This record gives sequence, C-alpha cells and structure tokens, in this order.
Amino acid sequence: MRIGELAKRTGVSVRSLRYYEEQGLLTSTRSASGQRHYTEDKVDRVTFIQRLYAAGLPSRTIIELLPCVDAPSEGNSDAAMEHMERERDRLTGHIAELVRTRDALDSLIATGRTYQEKLRSGASV
Repeated sequence: MRIGELAKRTGVSVRSLRYYEEQGLLTSTRSASGQRHYTEDKVDRVTFIQRLYAAGLPSRTIIELLPCVDAPSEGNSDAAMEHMERERDRLTGHIAELVRTRDALDSLIATGRTYQEKLRSGASV
C-alpha cells in the first residue's frame, strides 16, 4: 500500500509517517518512481507506535522498545520492560515537579487575592 492509504487506515498523517521513517521506526520499499510502499503488517506497527507516543514515550525510547516486537525474546522483553519503567519513573518525577510548581503558583495567587482584598477594602497595604 502507498503512504496515503497507510495514513488513512491508521489515522496518522502522511507527515507523521515520513517522520517515523526518518526516526527509524518504520520502513518502506520504494518504487522505481520513488513512491513509498508498505506491507500490510505496517498498519499494526503504526498503531503500536501511536500507542507508545500516547503513553508519553519519545521516539528515542520507542526505537529501543521495537526489538521486543521485531524479535520477541525474553531478553528483548526484559529490556523493553526496563525502558518503560524508567520512562514511567521519569514521568513521575516530572509530575511531582509540576505539582510543586502548581502549588507555588497557588500560593502566589492566594497572596495576590489577599492583596486585592486589602486594596478593595481601603486598608493600607
């Protein structure tokens, strides 16, 4: 199938499919005129790649996970699990930092509201 059909069947833009190829996540063959052609199994691969992106994984990590799909083995499976656990831990740290940032902003907002109330009541600030 050509790139447009793969895009239609997976709900992924043609631009994204080209990006996946640039990143080494997806391969195609080329016709004599240079058009990309994909095999039927690429539909599942693109869907899987989309699930990994939706889980917050960057392309560099996705590349490290693909051997588990391409050459299933206990070693590849263990490596994939380790990568995903590291990414989860990274995201957990990022979430904690965002919560701290939000809490600091909430504190500033509360201080600002107190200041506004004093201004509105005519009290000295």
